Amino acid sequence: MSTILILTNSSGGLYDFRNELLVRLLENNRVIISLPDETKVKELKEEGCEIITTPINRRGVSPAEDGKLFLAYMGLLRTIKPDLVITYTIKPNIYGGFACRLLRIPYITTITGLGGAFDRKGLFLKMIVTMYRLGMKKAECVFFQNTENRNIFANYRIRGKKERLVNGSGVNLARHSFEEYLAEGKTVFLFVGRVMKERGILEYLEAAVRLHREDAEFAILGYCDEDYQDILNEYEEKGIISQWGFHTEVHPFLAKASAIVVASFHEGMSNALIEAAATGRAVIASDISGCREAFEEGVTGFGFTPGDAGDLIRAMEKFLELSPAEKAAMGKAARRKMEQEFDRNIVINSYMEEINQIL
Repeated sequence: MSTILILTNSSGGLYDFRNELLVRLLENNRVIISLPDETKVKELKEEGCEIITTPINRRGVSPAEDGKLFLAYMGLLRTIKPDLVITYTIKPNIYGGFACRLLRIPYITTITGLGGAFDRKGLFLKMIVTMYRLGMKKAECVFFQNTENRNIFANYRIRGKKERLVNGSGVNLARHSFEEYLAEGKTVFLFVGRVMKERGILEYLEAAVRLHREDAEFAILGYCDEDYQDILNEYEEKGIISQWGFHTEVHPFLAKASAIVVASFHEGMSNALIEAAATGRAVIASDISGCREAFEEGVTGFGFTPGDAGDLIRAMEKFLELSPAEKAAMGKAARRKMEQEFDRNIVINSYMEEINQIL
């Protein structure tokens, strides 16, 4: 039996989007997970995973805190002596990857998104490039979730031994089963995601104000940063939006919507988008890598320029102009695309091929 150590910054993200891979790994391996939070620890333990709590400052760069994280990973690797390490998200990828490299432990890395790090210039950009090169250089395989991230790494000569492109984490088609379109009642637009500037919340709120009408509803589903709670409350009191709160199980809410709005400035691969499409809902999505791969313009949804409220409004107006039958057909086409290209089993098989070559 081999020992596999997984380094990640979120138990929720690991359980919600990669649990099927964990189940496969647990069939013949000991699986240990290093993570910073308790959100899904109970569920992970029940499946048979061993958990080690490792604090991570997920936002910003702190040399002191990041240095502690690197040393913590070095200590874990020396103690556990895993046969393979799998890393997810930025800091586990960089510091965990570099630690594996120093200790000559095979590792697989997944680039789940780069945010705006490579939009920066000067010394900060040079530092980011150097850190990624240190972390990725000896990776047995680097998995990319969209072509833009892969191209950025190629442009900056950030390489592992091998790379593969997969469609995000895929979508569990059984969990996100097809739901018939609700032809009666209002057209419900649903913003899904963390309520923050980089997710396009300001553009969505402007669209809700300018498109406000009796036959349309503008809902928001996701965790709200404190900076935006007051304005959401104000808009809800005025009847402009409705807050559906934060829920770990989103499928019932996707089923209540007519179309999902993903207005992010950056994405690795938008899980909200592919889950909505699997549910049979059209998508109004930013025309960026990480979104555009998952929808077809005018067939499964409409794209718009991120950060451009006017273009978002144009896309939403296009959807409003469709008949109920056309809206339903768009949702069915979205589901077919997920079945053909984004089935999570396809992604899991790609990982297992690489893992089986190492162990």
